[in-house]
Amino acid sequence: MIPYGRQTIDDKDIRAVVQVLRSDWLTQGPKVLEFEEALCRYTGAKYAVVVSSGTAALHIACLAAGLGKGQEAMVPANTFVATANAVLYTGAQPVFADIDHETGNIDPRAIMKMMNRTTRAIIPVHFGGNPCAMEDIYGLAKKRKITIIEDACHALGAAYKSGGKWWKIGSCRHSDMTIFSFHPLKAITTAEGGAVLTNDKRLYQRFLKLRSHGVTKEPSDFENRNAHDVGPWYYEMQELGFNFRITDLQCALGVSQLKKADGFVRKRTRIAQLYRKAWAHGSYFDLPSQQNNGVSAWHLFPIRLKGRFVQRRKEMFCWLRDLGLGVQVHYIPVYWQPYYARLGYAKGSCPVAEDFYRREISLPLYPAMTSADVRRVIECVNKAGAEVLK
Repeated sequence: MIPYGRQTIDDKDIRAVVQVLRSDWLTQGPKVLEFEEALCRYTGAKYAVVVSSGTAALHIACLAAGLGKGQEAMVPANTFVATANAVLYTGAQPVFADIDHETGNIDPRAIMKMMNRTTRAIIPVHFGGNPCAMEDIYGLAKKRKITIIEDACHALGAAYKSGGKWWKIGSCRHSDMTIFSFHPLKAITTAEGGAVLTNDKRLYQRFLKLRSHGVTKEPSDFENRNAHDVGPWYYEMQELGFNFRITDLQCALGVSQLKKADGFVRKRTRIAQLYRKAWAHGSYFDLPSQQNNGVSAWHLFPIRLKGRFVQRRKEMFCWLRDLGLGVQVHYIPVYWQPYYARLGYAKGSCPVAEDFYRREISLPLYPAMTSADVRRVIECVNKAGAEVLK
């Protein structure tokens, strides 16, 4: 079976983890800061805080944005449930915005239409690693002092052009915060893990406390100034935080993986180019579309069935699985989930996202794919199409 995605681990990664196992620090040690500093150098952001998962990163970002009861955060309908769930964790309400039918990314026109006085945040998702129209979204949000949290869990290594300059996703050039995931299927992995990046020192300091039980050990932050009570042992819990810490083992793997991130993206891009060449004149599905001023990280290769072939999507999917391709579908619109239906969300509110879901199949794409793997995917897709869609 060729899966739609998988991690790429080599001997250097393994040695990095073993070295930490033999050290004095397994968690809350020097590798955590080393990984955070490496992420800042890679993306151009000033601050990074690594945490236990991409979902944990989204959660503390939403809290740091001040989201709470009576407020709304706009998210695309075409995303994994974690994006919207993080809003619910704060007591705020997610509002689902429709997407661009070509890219699968949130549509700035839908954002403009749905913003109101209770909108506190916008969470654009760079679907499949393809950058959103961040300059447009930034222009809409900043006029109204709305916080932007980029969900870049698909997009480490992606970039976009603005003002004549290229900006890496994670630089926070047109956002307040950026989220990454380091799940094994993502661009790089720490097994499980995530990060939130920002250029705002105040937000950075809040992330640090939220990651670790709401506790600070920084004397300059202490509320209790009584010299009697404050010694080298002293710490303060100043808010209700979480245990979202990540281990030195994971960060050692992250440091090693990040050194290869650009190489991974180049390999993904090459595979995507081979697919695009093979199906340049395909008659029954559309190829993924990119913005002219963006460079995708190619986390996914989402095809979209055309016309009457949409009705055969399930058969096509099953044929591909039977032929040994671990294809997947991204995503069921979040508000179709039973939990969200019980909250009062109804089908039909984002028709473009719903249509995108009915057409989409994600094909295998990951750096460790061999030339033979790529040829096999092309052959299997052609064979399944000939049989199912004839």
